[in-house]
Amino acid sequence: MPSMKTIKRRIKSVDTTKKIMMAMDMVAAAKLQKARARLDVARPFMDAAKKIVDALNHCEDANRHILFRPRKVRHTAYLVITSDRGLCGNHNTSLAEKVLSYINAGKNERILAIGLKGHEYFLLRGKNILHTYPDVSETALYEDAARIADYLASLYTTGEIDEAYVAYTQFESALTHIPRVVKMLPVGHCSKKVFEADGMCYEPDVLSFIDHAVPMYMNALIFAALNESSACEQAARMVSMESAVDNASEIISKLTRVYNRRRQTAITQEISEIVSSANMLK
Repeated sequence: MPSMKTIKRRIKSVDTTKKIMMAMDMVAAAKLQKARARLDVARPFMDAAKKIVDALNHCEDANRHILFRPRKVRHTAYLVITSDRGLCGNHNTSLAEKVLSYINAGKNERILAIGLKGHEYFLLRGKNILHTYPDVSETALYEDAARIADYLASLYTTGEIDEAYVAYTQFESALTHIPRVVKMLPVGHCSKKVFEADGMCYEPDVLSFIDHAVPMYMNALIFAALNESSACEQAARMVSMESAVDNASEIISKLTRVYNRRRQTAITQEISEIVSSANMLK
């Protein structure tokens, strides 16, 4: 049975850990507010870009563009957005497992991992990691999204991949995060010609418009996905730290009760020894 000195040392150690967890909780809460502010900007941008692309899907001429025209799928790229650091619950594993279920469907994978945790997960399982982007998931800059989108587009246009997906965790609330795998390339096509009914006029022509619209859509989608994942990461870390603080408080409470009982027992024993000595002297 541990001594009183050992129990007291353990209480002090757990209390120190509790203070660290409380500090990390406050940091995560502050970062979550910033991430949600960025997300409130990224979502309308992505929705507007998606509406433009959806309108192009109803244009027959769009099927002639390489980014719209589907082809036989041999290699699939997965842009997987995870965190660089842990202590955020199942934020990374839930998304990685969902992507893994897609990969195991039988298509040759090409993984682009944003975040070291995703890189480690797929590396341990022997998957084909084409590129890794550290220090991107938390900052979520538009320049990074544009750089990654350009790289994906080049892989598609050169024929190294035949379709591309972006996998991220969608932020619903501080407690609700939904892993999603969204198809990004090819953008899609529609054989039915409804161009005149849409009332849209593309200048100078549809294909030239697509050259600018689709990259903008890809940038917006990746940028929004980065911000969604960043908000989910900070929310998950905040919840994990709150749970750790509660657990530490419970451990301290139990250890304190044990310490008090041991101390009371020691005092009672000392009193008994004193009384016994006094009786012997009489």
